[in-house]
Amino acid sequence: MNTFQTITPVDNSVYVEREFATNQQVESALNKAVEAQKHWRQTEVSERMAICSRAVDAFVDRRADIAEELTWQMGRPIAFTPGEVGGFEERARYMISVAEESLSPEEIEPKTGFTRYIKHTPIGVVFVVAPWNYPYLTSVNAIIPAILAGNVVLLKHSVQTPLCAERYAQVFQEAGLPEGVFQYLHTTHDTAQSIIQSDQVNFVAFTGSVAGGRSVEQSAAGRFISLGLELGGKDPAYVRQDADLEHAIETTVDGAFFNSGQSCCGIERIYVHRSVYDPFVEGFVDLVNKYRLGRPDDPETTLGPVVKSSAADYIREQTTRAITAGARAHIDASTFDMDKSGSPYLAPQVLTDVDHTMSVMTEESFGPVVGIMKVDDDQQAINLMNDTEFGLTACVFTADEGAAAMIGDEVETGTWFMNRCDYLDPALAWTGVKNSGRGCTLSRLGFDYLTRPKSYHLKTKL
Repeated sequence: MNTFQTITPVDNSVYVEREFATNQQVESALNKAVEAQKHWRQTEVSERMAICSRAVDAFVDRRADIAEELTWQMGRPIAFTPGEVGGFEERARYMISVAEESLSPEEIEPKTGFTRYIKHTPIGVVFVVAPWNYPYLTSVNAIIPAILAGNVVLLKHSVQTPLCAERYAQVFQEAGLPEGVFQYLHTTHDTAQSIIQSDQVNFVAFTGSVAGGRSVEQSAAGRFISLGLELGGKDPAYVRQDADLEHAIETTVDGAFFNSGQSCCGIERIYVHRSVYDPFVEGFVDLVNKYRLGRPDDPETTLGPVVKSSAADYIREQTTRAITAGARAHIDASTFDMDKSGSPYLAPQVLTDVDHTMSVMTEESFGPVVGIMKVDDDQQAINLMNDTEFGLTACVFTADEGAAAMIGDEVETGTWFMNRCDYLDPALAWTGVKNSGRGCTLSRLGFDYLTRPKSYHLKTKL
């Protein structure tokens, strides 16, 4: 079959049905992209900025419709999906605001008889492969900066969130973006691999699993093109003895359970100094028990389903294995009416008496479960935070900024937070270490990965 269906986790019905792109459509899109880029690269940065700004305006104007589509495609409660539109706008407008300065030629110190400078030249065709969990917030990191830099974009969105790709096309067309500068294709994984292998593609921006990242690397092997890979995390929080406990509890609960825990930079493990461990756990559990699990189209729901039943079953199995190994479960799932085996509706869970022999503390869960461990001091916390294959974000809760900075120097992570978590500041580089990926998006540095330096060495006096 050449069609696919998006099954909504809301009620397991078919929400979207589309056709996969044919080989002819893929070839046509690539050819159109290459031709469009020849002209787009010559467009003034100020004009690119103006078009992207109009596209953002058009996107924000559709906030309500986009929020509803998100809820039905991937299950986030309708009370929260409008926030993704706000996050999209924040990141896009920041990158637009710094584009002209970031992309301007870099002048070198004067040298008699020479003019020397470095231009940031566009790479060409950027292939963006985006996930379903934050379908706009992950994709905007690459799409808007790529277009601002003079590249053209070909987007493959998840089959769980195909309408997101179509919304991009709609707002770019309304903004007056020239034909071919942005295109989307609904494709199979095999077709996506063939696109990566095409000599017409110059950069791949992928967000997804470690296994998916390896597949992208294998597909691009021997082509010598750059890749941007964001591959997930097992992000830790550390609560020191001097932390504001109320703030730490509220922030880590939200960091662990927002979007039903389906966030690559969500909090999946927590280390708490023994002197504040008991009151922290007590307050944490109390707050989690106030969540309301329900249909995400209900505005009173605060915890929606995970994306599909198989994902829920994996989390249930991981939690069961931890309990069998000695972990203590603090949440009575029976008090959350919609939690049922084989269903994507899954009660939140808080585990203590956990350790790093349990997969719930070492392997990405990507769901509403978190383990909490007691630690004796900063060094033990650092050692445990670093005991992972991932390194996307990590955080500390403390009143001591100096201690936070020193601990952060020792933690292997792309972003280090003090007294907050699960947030992207578009002025800062979004990057990871270890198996969390490679490359960088956002901030002024993000443009460096979507352009090539070209040096001009002009001898003016003979």
